[in-house]
Amino acid sequence: MKKILIAIDDSKSAMKAAEYVGQQFAGVADMQIALVHVLPNLPAIFWDEGHILSDEEKRDRKKVVDKWLVDRKMRMEPVLRAAMDTLIAQGIPQAQVRSKFISDSTDAAESILEEARDSGCRTIVVGRKGSSGNKHMLLGSIADRIVSRGSGVAVIIVE
Repeated sequence: MKKILIAIDDSKSAMKAAEYVGQQFAGVADMQIALVHVLPNLPAIFWDEGHILSDEEKRDRKKVVDKWLVDRKMRMEPVLRAAMDTLIAQGIPQAQVRSKFISDSTDAAESILEEARDSGCRTIVVGRKGSSGNKHMLLGSIADRIVSRGSGVAVIIVE
């Protein structure tokens, strides 16, 4: 089975990556596509306050962190849905597409590569520029790191 990972954020390039995959791979029956979004690191406000937390403080912190993660996932759900709808509109059956969030990541590029390797994806498709949109760089920082560290996988960069 062919497996493709599409790195998704809220950028136009990520949606173009989904469109590209739909156009290029529609009709391929023996294929699975993973839409993967790496959640941002926890803001500093959630970090340890410099002392050992009591059990009650740990429970309270966990509730706040869990809510923060749920909120971030809810913000990205429409983006993942749009990417899935794009693939379906191009002829990819919904049963061939799954989505996944990665949290607790300190390096989005490495998390994407690790997910690709762990799930057996031989191809990663990523937009040329992410949501930061730095116009002075040829590639976005995550795309650049995926290309430079992506030994053993094909990396497709979509404008």
